[in-house]
Amino acid sequence: MKSLFATLAAMSLLATSATAADPAPSGKTESAIIGGGCFWCVEAQYKMLKGVNKVISGYAGGTVDNPTYKQVCNGDTGHAEVIEIQYDPTIITYKDIIDLFWLAHDPTTLNRQGNDEGTQYRSTIMYTSEEQKKIAETSMAEAAKDAPGKIVTEIVPLKKFYPAEDYHQDYFANNPFAGYCRVVVSPKVIKFRKKLEEKAKLKAEAK
Repeated sequence: MKSLFATLAAMSLLATSATAADPAPSGKTESAIIGGGCFWCVEAQYKMLKGVNKVISGYAGGTVDNPTYKQVCNGDTGHAEVIEIQYDPTIITYKDIIDLFWLAHDPTTLNRQGNDEGTQYRSTIMYTSEEQKKIAETSMAEAAKDAPGKIVTEIVPLKKFYPAEDYHQDYFANNPFAGYCRVVVSPKVIKFRKKLEEKAKLKAEAK
C-alpha cells in the first residue's frame, strides 16, 4: 500500500526505547474505535505503537446498554468487541491507525477471525466525525487493491462505547502464559510487528 509505505517512511511507528530524535508528546489526545476480532489481540497490537497513549477494550455497535462480556459472547446484543485507541495526533494520525488496521487482522472474513466466530468478532471501524469516515473509506479502497478477497469491514458511526470489564484491560500483558494468549494473541502480535518491520525495511531499501 502506497499510503502505508509513506507512513512507515516518515517514522517508525513501533514503540521502542525513547531517543532524542523521537517527537515530544504534545499533550493532545484524539480517539479511534476499531474492531478486528478478539479485543485482546487488537489491544496488544496497537499498544506497541508510538503515539498511542492508551488502549481500552470494550463493546460498541449494539442495542444493549452496559453489556457484559457474557451477553456479548452470546451474540444477541449486536455489539462487537472493539478497542478505543487514545493517541497523540502529532505522533500518530488517524490515517496511520486505519492504514495499519488492515495488517492487524483479516478484513475479508465475515464475522470471524480464526476460530473466533460470531457478529461480535466482525471487522468494524466506528467513526466519530465525517473526516474520520472519509479517511476510513479512502484507506479501505487502497487496502482493497492488495487484499486476497473482498473486504467486508463495516464503516459505521459510533453510537456509544462501553468499556469492558476490568479483567479484559491489558489482558495479554497481564496473562501472557494463558492458553489463548500463547496460541492466538502472541502469534498475532509477532506477525503484526514483523509486517511493520518488513514494510519499513523495504521502503528504506527502495530509497
